[in-house]
Amino acid sequence: MSAASRVAAIAVKEIRQLARDRLTFAMVIGIPMILIVLFGYAINMDVRNLRAGIADQAGTQSARWLVAELTATQVIEPVRWAATAEELEQQLLRNEIVVGVFIPRDFERRLQDPTRPAVQLLVDATDPLIPGVVAGITDMPFEPRIAAPRLIPRPGRGDANPLFSVRPFYNPEGRSAVMIVPGTIGVILTFTMVLFTSIAIVRERERGNLELLIMTPVRTIELMAGKILPYILIGLLQVTLILSAGVVLFDIPLRGSLGDLYVASLAYVAATLGFGLLISTIAKIQFQAFQLTFFILLPSILLSGFVFPFDGMPRPAQYIAQALPLTHFVILVRGILLKGAELGDLVAPLQKLGVLFAVSMTLAVARFRKRLD
Repeated sequence: MSAASRVAAIAVKEIRQLARDRLTFAMVIGIPMILIVLFGYAINMDVRNLRAGIADQAGTQSARWLVAELTATQVIEPVRWAATAEELEQQLLRNEIVVGVFIPRDFERRLQDPTRPAVQLLVDATDPLIPGVVAGITDMPFEPRIAAPRLIPRPGRGDANPLFSVRPFYNPEGRSAVMIVPGTIGVILTFTMVLFTSIAIVRERERGNLELLIMTPVRTIELMAGKILPYILIGLLQVTLILSAGVVLFDIPLRGSLGDLYVASLAYVAATLGFGLLISTIAKIQFQAFQLTFFILLPSILLSGFVFPFDGMPRPAQYIAQALPLTHFVILVRGILLKGAELGDLVAPLQKLGVLFAVSMTLAVARFRKRLD
């Protein structure tokens, strides 16, 4: 047999082995398709439909025209209404909106004064991309017309147009580190926690220890709990290390309570560990567990709002992102560290992490029992 024949025989054997490994074969087909969808569809640099709150104290036709024109740009989408600027600030704090439009009572008089801003835009600057997007609409001049309201240059203003005054909250300097470092806590925890726990059961199976555990009186839920407890401590240790480095090296502000941050981190670590255990019941070998970990990690980074503004993503991508723990942790960690929010202000993402933990653990226990049968 020639060398070419031997190489061909080995190649055929490898192809057959891959064909029998349904999980690996599915990832060969699935990962490219998922990545092309994520990069081509879900990642949208042309940010639109930012959640906005409107506080219209003027209540005039001109004010309503202005709101209609701002909405027509598709940059903002009114989802909340408020009576005062303070209510808009609270909505920003609770992550209900990312842009607030405040129209004062003397709006009509301000329109006639080319030296005074007539409208204030309150912007959540924890994501530096959002102030830049909002700045695009501040260049639009406005003058009400009874017959056909439209945006036209305001007389006497020239190139400058102080119709809008933009007030960035929580990151007025626009530093990227302020956005990146808090979210990095979640990214690192996603990788380490999911990877460690995803190989936990697989490693026991490969070493032959799983059969020994089956023979003991330990129940499935007790085995799962015992597997994740050490990693919860490791996760909290990693939070401390990353947070300390962020404060010392990048001057990240600590506006909220450290106790609230650790509670949020505990909920997030538990949710990611649940995902890791679920993967460990699917993977047959540690290499497959490693592959599936990246299958979770990459969508988490792209869809969670860690890099790209969450509001700028298409609706289907936002729905998928709701099933990823990092999406909710980004809201929590930025809210606590940068906004000074309390857990009471961020109940929704905390509850969603609890739901994800319960669902992932339930599925992991159910699949593990099925395997034992």
